[in-house]
Amino acid sequence: MEPFLLRALAAGIGLAIVAAPLGCFVIWRRMAYFGETLAQASLIGVALGLALHMHTTLAVLIAVLVMAGLLIALQRQSLVPVDGLLGTMHYVALSLGIIATASLNGPTVDVMSYLFGDILAVGTTDLVLVYVGGGIVLALLALLWKRLLLFSIHPDLAAAEGVPVERVRMAFTLLLALAIALSIKAVGALLAIAFLIIPAVAARPLATTAEGMTIYAGIIGVLSVIAGLYLSSAYDIPSGPAIVVVMAAFAFTSMTLIAMRKSGSVVRR
Repeated sequence: MEPFLLRALAAGIGLAIVAAPLGCFVIWRRMAYFGETLAQASLIGVALGLALHMHTTLAVLIAVLVMAGLLIALQRQSLVPVDGLLGTMHYVALSLGIIATASLNGPTVDVMSYLFGDILAVGTTDLVLVYVGGGIVLALLALLWKRLLLFSIHPDLAAAEGVPVERVRMAFTLLLALAIALSIKAVGALLAIAFLIIPAVAARPLATTAEGMTIYAGIIGVLSVIAGLYLSSAYDIPSGPAIVVVMAAFAFTSMTLIAMRKSGSVVRR
């Protein structure tokens, strides 16, 4: 196997493992739109990194964290519904990112590569960042697991039991921002959240516990990376979208199988 394919495979598997628990929490807390808005802000980070000659991942992380802070502050107002606010900021962030990257002086920036990613272009430094950053995310998630789970399932009960709700919320937002920053190179701004949440969606009908859902999501993510890269190599199609399509196929299959099983049990009764 070619070295670039090995790096792509290693990066994809690492991201899939990191994305599994985060994606589950995004689903449980209904934060898909919030995460999507953060992902769109990554394009602003790309422009910042190119303009200031910073590493792209660091610049994206800064931009995403700033957007996260802005969203958290704006969500405290009561004039505009949260979904309308997120929808507005979603398109504003995407538009500003495209304008910023298009306005850079020097060589033309390939905006498409940042929108959809290019996992086959992952280098050794990117691979190290994925595993070091991903290891930090997983370690902190393990440390916060019980508090995050209680906060996700029942925020009021978590607060009543002494869980520092605001600190847990901020910690999760930081971890989500880091995961998005790590995944931009591989799957791009438009597909970063899809990479996180679709395996969790596929795993939800199959699992009976929170831990089981996380494990299923990780397995589905890893298998999707392997299958997506194979399809990309065999049929010369974009790698990031191919991986996401395979993930979606897993999701539709799992939901269909569970629906058929439930309908069959109803008929037998």
